[in-house]
Amino acid sequence: METPTASSVMLYTEQTPNPESLKFVTNRMLYRGTAEFRTVELAEEWSPIAAELYKLPYVKGVYICNNFVTITKEMNYLWEDIMLKTKEFIKGYVAESKTIVKEGFAEAMEKLEAENGTGYQYEGEEAVIVQKIKELIDKYVKPAVEMDGGNIEFKSFDKGVVAVVLQGSCSGCPSSTVTLKSGIEGMLKRMVPEVTEVVAEMG
Repeated sequence: METPTASSVMLYTEQTPNPESLKFVTNRMLYRGTAEFRTVELAEEWSPIAAELYKLPYVKGVYICNNFVTITKEMNYLWEDIMLKTKEFIKGYVAESKTIVKEGFAEAMEKLEAENGTGYQYEGEEAVIVQKIKELIDKYVKPAVEMDGGNIEFKSFDKGVVAVVLQGSCSGCPSSTVTLKSGIEGMLKRMVPEVTEVVAEMG
């Protein structure tokens, strides 16, 4: 088996609705699932590539999902000045087949979520409603949001209010509020009459 060379790693960038976030797409599976690193500490513990990216002065957030990395930059930098450098770094890192996200990350995050009460169990009719909301988000919302380099996770349902967590490019994106209110809230209200409002929390 030949060792992958840098030339066999294809990488291109895609704009996201958030001007501060850029999606770096590769032809390799980087991480199955979603992994967001909003702090240097979390990156250093779980993701060598995110930890390296944080050493760059302009990196404010790193989000990894399937075959792409979404990077959110500090506002006082321009993408045209830093894009090439970032692209070369990611390409080189992936070409060397180094660890992207350490084993056990998803389990650790689930445990954290359970401890923080976001994964608490629903009962009876409420459990049926929550299941339906989760299915609709997974089927209709996630694929669209993922194309924009972000992610949305169901967080809780309480007295008609659905709370979701925005990650990646969606977090702090000016247009995500519009998408949330006009798109997601409208759809959920239509499909699940018990829903009265959708609110967002940053991941």
